Amino acid sequence: MPPLDALVARVRGEYGEMPGLRLTVSQACRLWQVEMPTCERVLEELVCEGFPYKTHNGAYIAVATSRG
Repeated sequence: MPPLDALVARVRGEYGEMPGLRLTVSQACRLWQVEMPTCERVLEELVCEGFPYKTHNGAYIAVATSRG
C-alpha cells in the first residue's frame, strides 16, 4: 500500500475508533506525525469523499453514520 493510501486508511481508522474526534489540521499533524501539506491533502481528499466534514472554524469531524 502506498504511503499516502496507508495514511488515509489510518485517518479513517482513528475517526472510526473515536466517533467524537474533532481535530484542526495542526492537531492532526501532531497526532499522525506528518507535515502540514500532507495532512491537509489527506483531510481534504476525505472531505471530498464525504468523510469527515470541515467545520466553519477549521476542525475536521467524522460524519455520523447509522449502523444497522
